[in-house]
Amino acid sequence: MEHVATTAGLFPLPDAQRERLADLKGHQKADLIGGDESADVTAAYDAARERLVSVQREAGLDRVVEGQARWDDMLAHPLCVHDNVRTEGIVRYYDNNNFYREPVVTGPLTEDGDMAADLDAAARLTEDLQAVVPGPYSLTDLATDEHYGSFAAFLDASRTSSPAKSRRSPTPSETVFVLEPSLVAAPPDDDIHERVRDAVDAVADAIDADVVLHTYWGALGEKLHAHLLDTDVAALGYDLVSAHEESAYLVQEYGTADSVALGLVDGQNTLVETRETVRERVEWFRESVPVSDFDTVYATPNTELFYLPVGTFEAKLDALAAGVAAETEVSR
Repeated sequence: MEHVATTAGLFPLPDAQRERLADLKGHQKADLIGGDESADVTAAYDAARERLVSVQREAGLDRVVEGQARWDDMLAHPLCVHDNVRTEGIVRYYDNNNFYREPVVTGPLTEDGDMAADLDAAARLTEDLQAVVPGPYSLTDLATDEHYGSFAAFLDASRTSSPAKSRRSPTPSETVFVLEPSLVAAPPDDDIHERVRDAVDAVADAIDADVVLHTYWGALGEKLHAHLLDTDVAALGYDLVSAHEESAYLVQEYGTADSVALGLVDGQNTLVETRETVRERVEWFRESVPVSDFDTVYATPNTELFYLPVGTFEAKLDALAAGVAAETEVSR
């Protein structure tokens, strides 16, 4: 069994680049992520990417992500920069104090966007690249449809839109984390579980890498969890910070994929876990489920990390990597 320290991406912007962007004349960051940045803004984001990759490598993570420093709209970003999407007012990002521009889909979600270019840039900085993309259900949940006319058609389009282009990018990546917090935060009705399953499965089939379906802010519903086990994802994610008992119950009752992703550090709390806490949470999960000889255990924060101050973010990466290293040593 392999233990892999990694993250779900979406990091806080490093202090130096945040200050640089604030100093640029007329710079309104949320209005400039659609590809119209000046050369100075582009250079600042390039520097942010280099810093975020460096921080991960210094911490000792096994998989390194691009960092998504430009994603002011968080998981809605791929839609917000799409040609056939207009952005409207600021709305709350799930149930927290972060906000994003509401993407309103006004035309076909053809292959578009900037994710592939960002991944290509990150691939030049590390050989252990992991892609991070929003899942199709979360995209439809975060957006408003004025084109397709039905949730079913909108969901089908979301699985082949701009994120899908990045998922099929020739950029080599060890794994792809498909983030689906909406499956927990705004779960689909029972009658569309199979359609959601098919959308996830189509994404997994399109990717030439190990796909990790990562949900957070709680545990999946039992029926939905069972449906997702019928997909070709390599691993399902479980939030051991917000819902450790519920997550273990799902695996006890229904099993899981050949690999798992475990949310082991709190992506929204500034209290930094110790390496012992990380290791103990892995051990607790393995002792709580009937089959614990997984192909891979992906150890990750339970959510995105942009909520955290930069110093806390870096300390959490250190704790995560150290805890996984300790668990790997004990398991030998």
